[in-house]
This record gives sequence, structure tokens and C-alpha cells, in this order.
Amino acid sequence: MNIDATLIAPEQLQALQASEPVVLIDTRDPEAYAAGHIPGAVNLREVFTYLATSTPEGLEALKDTFASALGAVGLSGRETAVFYEDAMNSGYGQSCRGYYLLTWLGYPKIKVLNGGFSAWKAAGLPISTEAATPSPATFPELPMADVMLTQADVEKALGTDTVLLDVRDVDEWIGESSSPYGKDFAPRKGRLPGAKWVEWYRFMKPSPQGPVFKTPDEVKAELATVGVGTEDSIYLYCFKGARASNTFLALKQAGFADVRMYFGSWNEWSRDPALPIETGLPIKAATTAPLALAA
Repeated sequence: MNIDATLIAPEQLQALQASEPVVLIDTRDPEAYAAGHIPGAVNLREVFTYLATSTPEGLEALKDTFASALGAVGLSGRETAVFYEDAMNSGYGQSCRGYYLLTWLGYPKIKVLNGGFSAWKAAGLPISTEAATPSPATFPELPMADVMLTQADVEKALGTDTVLLDVRDVDEWIGESSSPYGKDFAPRKGRLPGAKWVEWYRFMKPSPQGPVFKTPDEVKAELATVGVGTEDSIYLYCFKGARASNTFLALKQAGFADVRMYFGSWNEWSRDPALPIETGLPIKAATTAPLALAA
């Protein structure tokens, strides 16, 4: 694996920590962090829990919140930020949500531990229960990346060639549940009109260290099953931008050039009754071919 890539293996992370300034960010809940974490890691659960809207005020609050929080744990622009979660299939993409937020904020050096804490433990590397004491820094003001979509952006994309890619769990896609937080957490169940669906789990595969990301060619093959290629404009969504962040990273690593995310996702869209949704099973009724008449 290329150490310059965004995804980093446990042994590569250990070498990186020894060779340059690194801020290692554990996105798990405080109890899991206290029970054992990678030495030197700081705990920032808000990477996963923060809910955002795509209004100008909502995005400004999102930017301010994370510029402050990430500065407080020591990111000045000189350090490499490395995010991790417990395992790539159990944290709803929370480490990748950190990667997406820093990408949006224009931060230059970002990595994600491929396989998460589970892979670190499987490699037999050290674990600490001592809470790290970060050295606060001033988070840099940088040109922001064009990867964030608003509700209005998504409305304009309805019915166009832009690919709306839903990566939620199957019960949300078919309208059985409104969210991972409970079937009726959000006021409406369904999906964006015209959306295609590839469940986020499909961009990962088993390994001896636990689930890891698929290779670029494997990611391309998954999207080819729904007719999506590397030249398409892709708008991702899930419920609150975590699972879609996992997919965002998978697609960017695979060479998909035009990928953006509706961070407000279903949590925001479903709460405006004026916005269109599709409901019911997204399955075409089978058509019965006419029987051939005997000559």
C-alpha cells in the first residue's frame, strides 16, 4: 500500500507517527476510548455525532464547530490528521466522516486507518488507556473544497444526468425505516426521486484484520452494477453524512473525479414536506412475455 495514499495500514501509521507530526483522532465513544486506544490518540466523538443542515447558517456552524474542535486537538496545517474508528463496518463510516470534513475544510494532510482499531489490535501493536493531552493549535483558514452539496443543489439535480447515489442500509432504501436511529426517527421514509442504490458495505471486503476497503477496480465494478462510471457526476447521500463519507473515500481512491456529498442527507431532506420523495418498494413489476403460438 502506498503510504502517500489516504488509506493507511497499521504498521504504516506506526512508522508515520515516528517520522513526522501526527494528530491521531479516535472517533469512538468516550467509554471505548477509555478502555483502550492507539497510544497518543485524542478522542473526538463529535466527528460522528454532529448533525448539520445545509443552510448557509448550518454550514457556517459546521465549519466553525470543527475548525475549533480540530484546532483544539492540535491541527495547525503542519500535522497529518489520521482518523480511526473501531472497525470499518461497525461505526457507520465515522472515521471517514472526519476525512470528508477535513477535505471540505481544505486541510492538506489527511489519512484514515484502513481496518480501524480492530486492524491495529490484530497487528499486535501497542494499546494505551492513558488519555492523551493535546497541544492546542489554531486551525488554518484555507480555501474550501467543492465537495459539499446543499438541499438546493440536490433539488436542481433531480431529473438530470447527475447520479444521485443512496448508500444507506437496505431497510432505509426500501422505506421500511427512516434512519439507523429508529424506524420513525425522521418524519418520512423513502428515498430521493431517481436515486440509484449501492449499500455502503459493498465498498469493503473481509481481511484477516477485519473489513478493509476494496481495491479501486473492485469499487469501479460495484458501481458498474448500477450503470455508474468514473466520468459521471455523483451526488452521495445517506442519513447524516457518515456512511456517504465512507463511500466518498472509496470513490475518490478509485479515481471517480466528480464526487460530492449532500451532508444534510435524509435527516434534512425528510423533514421538509414540500420536497419530493419516492416511496414503496423500488422494484419494477415483472412483465410476462407472451407465449409463442405453435405453428
